[in-house]
Amino acid sequence: MFDENYQFSVLERFIKYVKIDTKSDDESEVTPSTAKQFDLANLLVEELKELGLTDAEVDDKCYVMATLPSNTDKDVPTIGFVSHVDTSPAVTGTNVNPQIHKNYQGGDIEIGEGKIIDAANNPELNDMIGMDIITTDGTTLLGADDKAGIAEIMDALQYLQAHPEIKHGTIKIGYTPDEEIGRGADCFDVAKFGAKFAYTIDGSTRGEVETETFSADAVEINFVGINVHPGYAKDKMVNSLKVASHFIDLLPKDGLAPERTSGREGYVHPVSINGNEEKTVVKMIIRDFIDSKLEEFENKVEGLCKEAIALYPGSSYEFKVIKQYRNMKNILDNHPEIENNALESLNRLGITPIQSAIRGGTDGSRLSFLGLPTPNLFAGGHNFHAYTEYVAIQDMEASVKNIVTLIQVWEEKA
Repeated sequence: MFDENYQFSVLERFIKYVKIDTKSDDESEVTPSTAKQFDLANLLVEELKELGLTDAEVDDKCYVMATLPSNTDKDVPTIGFVSHVDTSPAVTGTNVNPQIHKNYQGGDIEIGEGKIIDAANNPELNDMIGMDIITTDGTTLLGADDKAGIAEIMDALQYLQAHPEIKHGTIKIGYTPDEEIGRGADCFDVAKFGAKFAYTIDGSTRGEVETETFSADAVEINFVGINVHPGYAKDKMVNSLKVASHFIDLLPKDGLAPERTSGREGYVHPVSINGNEEKTVVKMIIRDFIDSKLEEFENKVEGLCKEAIALYPGSSYEFKVIKQYRNMKNILDNHPEIENNALESLNRLGITPIQSAIRGGTDGSRLSFLGLPTPNLFAGGHNFHAYTEYVAIQDMEASVKNIVTLIQVWEEKA
C-alpha cells in the first residue's frame, strides 16, 4: 500500500523544471542540439545526488544517468526509468508561466491570449472533474512533455528514500536530450546504463501502457531540373520546383494522408519542400505498424516520382530512404513480464489499464532495438507540443505511485 500521508513534491519539481527553457532544435547538427538543455540536466544531477544517487552524472552529450542501489537480497532484474529533458521546437518554451486551475468543474478552460482548451475536443477532461489542472498563460507550451515524467521519477525516488523499508532491486535513471527531434537515443550508452529492462515515463492519459509504436522511415527526394536564364528559357528550362509541386499534387489525398487516417492506419506525409529551378528537395516521413508496409508505401511514392518527371522531359530524381525506428512490439513480445508487471502495478492502484498503440515513436522504440526493451507509461500530460498543453496534479501524483508500485512488483516477483 502507498503511504497516503506522503507529501508529494511532484508539483513543486514540475513548476521548477518547466521554467527552464530546454527547447531542442531540429536544424542543429550537434548533440545536444541546444546547449540550454544542460541547464536542466545539471540541476537534475544535483538533485539526484541529494536523493542519495551518488553516481549521478551528465556526459558531454547531455545524457544524465544515475543508480539507486538495490536494498534486497533477491536477484531482481535491474530496471530503468527514462524521460527526456528537451521540449518541442514547435512552440516557444521561454518564460513559461504555469497557471493552476483548481477544482476543475467541467467546461472549457480559458488559459489566456485568447486560447481555450475546449472540452468538446478534449474528452479526457471528463475524467478530471475535481482535479487541479496546470496550463500555461497561453504564450508558451507547458513542457509536461516530458518534464512531468522527470518530476514523477524524481518524486518516486524521494518516496523510496523516505521509505527504506520498501525493498527494491537496482534502479537506473536516465534523462535524455533531443527526444523531440527524434535523436533521444542517438548517443544513449545502453551498456553504461546497465539496465536489463526500462520504462519511458512519457505517455499521456492515466493508465496508459504502450508497447507498440509505428515503424518509421524518412524519404528524401531530390528533383533535378535544367536551369537557364528565364529570359532565354523557351524550350530549354525544366523547373525542378514545378516537377516537385506536381509530385506533391499526386500524393494520396485520402487513404494514405495523415489528416485522413487514424487507429492502425499508416500514412505518407511530406514535411518540407525547398529548392530552386535547378534542384528541389522534398522530405517525407513514412509510417505504419507493419514493417513491410513501409516498403510498399515507398514504392508507391517512388512511382509517383517517375510519373511526375515523365511530364517534364529532361528532369530527373534521386530517391533516398532513411531508416528511423521500428515497432517496439517486435522486441517487447519476447519479454512479456515487462508489460505484465506494469499492468499488475496499475491493478494494485485501482487504475484501469489503457493498452494502446502509439501513432508515433518514443525513445523506447530505438532503445528496444539497441538491446534495452522499453515500453512507455503514462505521465499525465495532454495536447503535447501546443499552447494548450495541460496536466492534472492528481495524474502526476498517480504516476509517482505507479513508479513506486511497479518497482515493488519487480522485487516481489523476483
